[in-house]
Amino acid sequence: MNSQIFNYIGLGSIDIGYILIGMAAVIVLSIILIFIQMIRLSKLKKKYSIFMQGKDAKSMEKDIIGLYEDNKFIKVSIEKNKNDIRDLFKKNELSFQKFGVVKYDAFKQMGGQLSFSLALLNENDSGFIINSVHSTDGCYSYSKEIKNGQCSISLSEEEKQALNIAMGIDS
Repeated sequence: MNSQIFNYIGLGSIDIGYILIGMAAVIVLSIILIFIQMIRLSKLKKKYSIFMQGKDAKSMEKDIIGLYEDNKFIKVSIEKNKNDIRDLFKKNELSFQKFGVVKYDAFKQMGGQLSFSLALLNENDSGFIINSVHSTDGCYSYSKEIKNGQCSISLSEEEKQALNIAMGIDS
């Protein structure tokens, strides 16, 4: 069979049977793809009906708005908590976190190690040392300021020990 259309597009020498077989293969492939899509659509409809079970459009809208409001509340709460934690860290940095105590006998004739040196420091190793000296005449207390682990006034051996204990330095 000779067709002018086939001759015009360059297929005049091809047997019409091959063309019909090719078209039949394309039709069968299309039918298979349609069935696959119908199965997928059926599964999607089942999932959708389970999801929408007992719901109408208005109640779904209320649920979505409720979730949105909850999300906004959570974001505000998170930001407030971040600020509160930041403030707590600033305050905690200034509080006394480290201490060292050394008990000793200030005078040889006294016993019981009633004298002591107490170092109280914050996170930056700043604070003070209290030195309490117990004698037969009474008890005398002295304080010395500590800045960044240093004191502008000379420290006694017991005060140095207390400061090293507070700063975690082995002496």
